[in-house]
Amino acid sequence: MSPWPEQVERVAAVLRGAGVDARLEEFEEGTPTAAAAARAIGCEPEEIVKSLVFVCDGRPVMALVPGDRRADPNKVAAAVSAGYARVARPAEVLAATGFEPGAVAPFPSSVVTRVLLEKELLLLETVWAGAGSPRHMVGLSPVDLVRIAHAEPTNLVELDEE
Repeated sequence: MSPWPEQVERVAAVLRGAGVDARLEEFEEGTPTAAAAARAIGCEPEEIVKSLVFVCDGRPVMALVPGDRRADPNKVAAAVSAGYARVARPAEVLAATGFEPGAVAPFPSSVVTRVLLEKELLLLETVWAGAGSPRHMVGLSPVDLVRIAHAEPTNLVELDEE
């Protein structure tokens, strides 16, 4: 019997199957937001990966962005050659990923066919992503994240206001 809740075990199974050197951890204080996750883990907010779901021309697309940045819907739409992109509603997030908002893992999902990753994340040694519950996170290299999520590195974040 797995020590993890079912949703977290799905994430752990993908990691095991891919042979990824990752740290899957539970944080008692919870990690429902990037700021809370960074505090719990003891890392910088930019090391947290927000797994955001957008609806692009009616199809779910996942955008993986640093915890201290905002995804630009126009850049998400352009990256998948869609006419529009909007943030998915909570029910759409659950239907697309099998995870509740605040607990979305960047993998596995059979419904989300495109995963985009902000290129800035590739500059980091380790990133932390949601692992299926508001209390579980997985730490891994961004290169492994790209590989197992089948993510496409691109520019996704809003430009900083000067």
